Amino acid sequence: MEPLSLKTIYEYIDYYKNITAKTGEQLGWEYSETAFPYETFEENDRLLILRSEQPGFNHIYIGIIQLEDGGATTVQVYLPASSGHGDKGKANELCKFLAKKMKAELHLFNGKVMRYG
Repeated sequence: MEPLSLKTIYEYIDYYKNITAKTGEQLGWEYSETAFPYETFEENDRLLILRSEQPGFNHIYIGIIQLEDGGATTVQVYLPASSGHGDKGKANELCKFLAKKMKAELHLFNGKVMRYG
């Protein structure tokens, strides 16, 4: 398995966008803008910024953190103060999706822990 990188996270997000768009096609309505109302920007090799112009949405930041002792690599999802209620819901949904794909342990914003794989 290749080391976890921002590229890997970006690929998972791209896959997520594709499958949600297909869900919309099957339902007969444009669901992709609602399911993922963000444009994705890479700030540097350790930070993705999801930015939305839709009402109720603003930003989600996704970063990669490598522990200094050479331990595990962690994906951190951060909601800045400017984030809306929609961002929190989408961030929770996206975190669960990423954790399932990576078979990882997920620490939710409310402190609960979910384990996949």
